[in-house]
Amino acid sequence: MTSVVDRTPEQLDRVGLIAGILAYLSWGVFPLYFHSLLGTSPIEVVCHRIVWSLLVVSIPLARRGDFGWIREVISNRRMLRNCAAAALLIATNWLLYIWAATHGRVIEGALGYFINPLVVILIGVAVLSERLRRLQWIAVGLAGLAVVVLTIEVGSLPWVSLVPAFTFAGYGFLKRQIELPPLRSLAVETALMAPLALVGLTILAATGSARFGTNGLGGGLWLALSGPVTAVPLVLFATAARRLPFTVIGMLQFLTPVLQFLCGVLVLHEAMSTGRWIGFGIVWISLMVLTFDAVRHRRV
Repeated sequence: MTSVVDRTPEQLDRVGLIAGILAYLSWGVFPLYFHSLLGTSPIEVVCHRIVWSLLVVSIPLARRGDFGWIREVISNRRMLRNCAAAALLIATNWLLYIWAATHGRVIEGALGYFINPLVVILIGVAVLSERLRRLQWIAVGLAGLAVVVLTIEVGSLPWVSLVPAFTFAGYGFLKRQIELPPLRSLAVETALMAPLALVGLTILAATGSARFGTNGLGGGLWLALSGPVTAVPLVLFATAARRLPFTVIGMLQFLTPVLQFLCGVLVLHEAMSTGRWIGFGIVWISLMVLTFDAVRHRRV
């Protein structure tokens, strides 16, 4: 088998591109997987997702005997604090997105991932004191206009879109501060959340609210599948991030909300009012402006 070192740049790009496409396609069809769990509490789904994800990421680490780094993480308070904060943000993101997928709000969830790149820019300005170019300001302004339009349409802030966008952007920001490979980082995050997840599953079982073990073998396996469903796309994404230019990753990320949007409209038949179309249209124009600016700036 050809090693990574022996491969040509073209081969590396091809492998990275395939991995990136598979990761974003997987995340794009997540609504269909979570929609199939109708009747299961989103809290139970998140708890299972945490526990089974920890098991999945622990297997390759155990096979390599790769646990010596844990002591260093425990002794590094800053890293542990960042991992705990990242775990809290991603758990919140998972919980709300699963709730949206099981309550007919897939389209709103997809909007959150459309505006996520714009939220990342805002974090750069607010936290890192980065300066925006003119077109970037225009893109952010258009996104703000879209939020106003959708707020008027819905009658309240579109929190089902905004919370996933901000939690995922914050998660990405913290991940940049954590100097751990993706598998180890995910292991730490899920390990920190696992005790709470196990307590939650115990309470659900004790109160007779748990679906795991009560809806047949197929239902149990479907929940257990949440482990690889979570971990595999993250590993694929990590592979792509190491092999592809950041601009290519940026373009690929739009596969996910596009597919989620199509799942909501074409498969789950969620309604799209005129106000929604206008709001989404403004967001898409904003993203086109942002993409144009990124491509033009890279060429300069």
